[in-house]
Amino acid sequence: MIVQESHLLLLNGSKVKKIVVSFLAIIITILVWQNRVEIVVWTIPKVLNVIRPVLSEGSSSWQKGTNIKDSSDQRPNIILILADDLGFNDISFYNGGAGSGSLKTPNIDQIAKDGVIFENGYAANAMCAQSRASIMTGRYSTRFGFEFTPLFPGATKLIEWIDNINDPVLKTEIEQSMYADAADVFSAGMPTEEITIAEVLNEAGYYTAHVGKWHLGRVDGSHPIDQGFDDSLLMEGGLYLPENDENVVNAKFDNAIDNMVWARSQYSVSFNKGPAFAPDSYLTDYYTDEAIKVIENNLNRPFFLYLAHWAVHNPLQALKHDVDSVKHHSKQHNLQVYSGMIEALDRSIGRIIDVLDKNNLSENTLIILTSDNGGASYIELEDINKPYRGWKLTHFEGGMHIPFMAKWPKEIDSGQRFANAVHHNDIFKTIVNAASAEIPNDRTIDGVDFLPYVKGLKQGILHETLFWRQGHQQTVLHKGWKLIRTSKTHHRWLFNLNIDPTEKNNLIKSNPEKASELNKLIDEHNLEQIDSMWPSVINGPILIDKHSGEEYEEGDEYIYWPN
Repeated sequence: MIVQESHLLLLNGSKVKKIVVSFLAIIITILVWQNRVEIVVWTIPKVLNVIRPVLSEGSSSWQKGTNIKDSSDQRPNIILILADDLGFNDISFYNGGAGSGSLKTPNIDQIAKDGVIFENGYAANAMCAQSRASIMTGRYSTRFGFEFTPLFPGATKLIEWIDNINDPVLKTEIEQSMYADAADVFSAGMPTEEITIAEVLNEAGYYTAHVGKWHLGRVDGSHPIDQGFDDSLLMEGGLYLPENDENVVNAKFDNAIDNMVWARSQYSVSFNKGPAFAPDSYLTDYYTDEAIKVIENNLNRPFFLYLAHWAVHNPLQALKHDVDSVKHHSKQHNLQVYSGMIEALDRSIGRIIDVLDKNNLSENTLIILTSDNGGASYIELEDINKPYRGWKLTHFEGGMHIPFMAKWPKEIDSGQRFANAVHHNDIFKTIVNAASAEIPNDRTIDGVDFLPYVKGLKQGILHETLFWRQGHQQTVLHKGWKLIRTSKTHHRWLFNLNIDPTEKNNLIKSNPEKASELNKLIDEHNLEQIDSMWPSVINGPILIDKHSGEEYEEGDEYIYWPN
């Protein structure tokens, strides 16, 4: 009997144990699922460091030019400076500057004062990669199928999880059936058949150097070295400093894109296709140090320097001393960090100008400075694109109306304000003509050389019509009238920017004839473009008048970002 009872107790104990284990497994599963984003965000950097190791140190070896200058060669040096996600209101010369106008950008302002500021400068797209493709080629990127931005592998799933957890109404949609055919940032690139500024200038005898972000492919054929650059210091990761560095101040946000960038970013660069290594200082300062080396190594031959800063793209990271110098402008932590990043960017421009002045190169150096698109919603700041509506990823003015300026003392009179619309596509022809190089004649170049207009040698407008296309989000600007349409939600907005530059009044119902006219222009333009090289797999909702930290309320206007 005792033996039997003991056996029953053992059996019962075993059942209890199984029940407890099963219960714990369920609890653990629930907790893991509820915290899946945090777990993934924590795990990915550890995995990346294993599969994509970063050397603790490395160096660049920029080519050096001759010690003797050819006095007969009067071609200008050319420096193209591209900021990332820099909002219209981030430049004090435009609209007062960040921090309600208290944060100044004196060095960036100096370019405008010494040359020309384009009051109506437009990005080629409301997103990074497509704008960069157009800048490099002078063509609408849809002419060669570069319509969507390559993302990190797994990024769409992470975005879907986070967005759909945090937003109960507007849901991110992922086309899982096409996910396998989507492009990732490590493999997808601009077609090798496209001709870049660097290729044209290299052929004309210029030394060509790239520093910073590329976003047009890293594999053979699309790497900067394969696209006309003699040397390239390539951004491999996305951190400005390691997150735990004693000199850095970080600002993080609980939204999809910010989590994705933090999770996928490393502190790393590479030189001329070499292994990834860690820079030795804050990334904006490091890129500037390297750009100065390029200039000082090539004092006696014409050079083209493409300085593509990561700043002020997230992750928001600033040096402590920069934050300390600007934090009196605001008590808002993310604005303090963002302002510190702008401070570093402005310092970079000042250092570039100083080294040109020091070496008597300023007079015959063409500098063009712009941003790839407008400021982003996911850094949760209200006024970065002020006075314009909308954000990066949208075709509202806030997403595409960007800082744009140029100086060339030998050729451009100082203190000019140019009201004509200027587009990223225009940079190609402007630079190539300034260098006395040859424009390719075997393809359509959409851009216009803006220098004759700035110098008063040509009259009229550069562009009667401009187009933007990213999947179902399609836009035309024609003689000041702007139509934004999206086939996904069938939303349409019609604005007369001639009298309503900040897009307050949607005239779609009151002006059907004008809407029809502009619709036709988009349709005709689309006939000249080609299908994307890879499918769109994501549709992410973007509120027009609220940043990503604000909740959707019934009646709020929104658009879906296709990518």
